[in-house]
Amino acid sequence: MKYVSEFRDAARVRRVIDEIRRTITRRWTIMEICGGQTHTIVRHGLDEMLPAEVELVHGPGCPVCVTPVETIDRAIAIASRPEVTFVSFGDMLRVPGSASDLLHVKSGGGDVRVVYSPLDAVRIAQACPQREVVFFGVGFETTAPANAMAIRQAARVRLGNFSMLVSHVLVPPVIDALLGAPDNRVQAFLAAGHVCTVMGWTQYEPLVTRYGVPLVVTGFEPLDIAQGALMAVRQLERGHARVDNQYARAVQREGNRPARAVLDEVFEVCDRPWRGLGTIPRSGFRVSRDFAAFDAELRFPVAEAATTESAACMAGLVLRGQKKPGDCPAFGTLCTPERPLGAPMVSSEGACAAYYHYRRYRGARC
Repeated sequence: MKYVSEFRDAARVRRVIDEIRRTITRRWTIMEICGGQTHTIVRHGLDEMLPAEVELVHGPGCPVCVTPVETIDRAIAIASRPEVTFVSFGDMLRVPGSASDLLHVKSGGGDVRVVYSPLDAVRIAQACPQREVVFFGVGFETTAPANAMAIRQAARVRLGNFSMLVSHVLVPPVIDALLGAPDNRVQAFLAAGHVCTVMGWTQYEPLVTRYGVPLVVTGFEPLDIAQGALMAVRQLERGHARVDNQYARAVQREGNRPARAVLDEVFEVCDRPWRGLGTIPRSGFRVSRDFAAFDAELRFPVAEAATTESAACMAGLVLRGQKKPGDCPAFGTLCTPERPLGAPMVSSEGACAAYYHYRRYRGARC
């Protein structure tokens, strides 16, 4: 395992980018599917260091950002119930639903709590048997094993007052949807290393073969991303299409088999709606039948209602890589982290938040 500082060495990053400059002969568009990578790119200006022939576009790699409005509205409805203690990671509290957010529920007297682990929610349920404790399980495959373990632990101790509102989404189906879209312009992908740490990369191989698009499993530091871009450009220039693994210090082809086993035990694959992308078949997890007693959607049924989003928000286009945050007229004016119109501005991994914090001084267009 290398020290983090080695992957933030500016001289090493510049050498890799110089190699990209020597390699490239035409324009290429590469998408990263990870909000953490997006923040690294924008914070360190990697997209501006690359030669003009390489365009990095930001995909739906922020799980908070792609959580649909109807799921946020459902969370708000459950959290507003007097008998419920609603538990979540902090980045979900200010994600806008149709008319409110979880922070407004909390400020209005609702029992909404922030934790750092799903097992904290299990402990709250054990300590407060008179309360219905609901944990908001959001994320890609990265966070899903810990949430599955929380459900399994609750089942093991027969915890009758714990349930989970699950909104887990999966990366390979959304890449399939992006590549199959008529307006797709992505020619290679940088895949999220932490997702592949859990799942490996075998699920990407059929996509690479079907669409002839290179994919590079990539880490999160500046050198990681520069090396991932170089590996993608080399494939593109040579007409190759395969899965490469830049993040070899953490990722193996088969991923983490024990983690995948607990996912198979507790969750099952289902269709999932994505904010800005619509419903994608078999693109998410839900609680399996064997653990249905811990499914908050079944325990607290919520009537379906019409959902609304701000007409001024271009989050859907940003999540699909069609626009950059600075292209949105509301960016930094009507839409700020304090008053977000869309999830990408409030999430700690959102592309709009990254541009706001690191490039706002350049004006609305970035």
